Amino acid sequence: MNSSSEEWAGRTKRYLKAELKRAGVGYAELARRLNEKGLSETEGSITVKINRGAFPAWFLLASLDAIGCKQLRLEDA
Repeated sequence: MNSSSEEWAGRTKRYLKAELKRAGVGYAELARRLNEKGLSETEGSITVKINRGAFPAWFLLASLDAIGCKQLRLEDA
């Protein structure tokens, strides 16, 4: 199956949102945690990144680390 970049962006967005929900972490709390790691993010900047579904790999990995997610399961994405 050929997947478009829009489909992958949608999958990635849904995956990150699901992991945030599982961890009980909202965008404001994620911003706080990322700032503690030296990454300058606000609730607003996170909202925009996640809603458009187009964010860099570093943001995905840093976010997952910040919420304590230690495994990336592609079958869940």
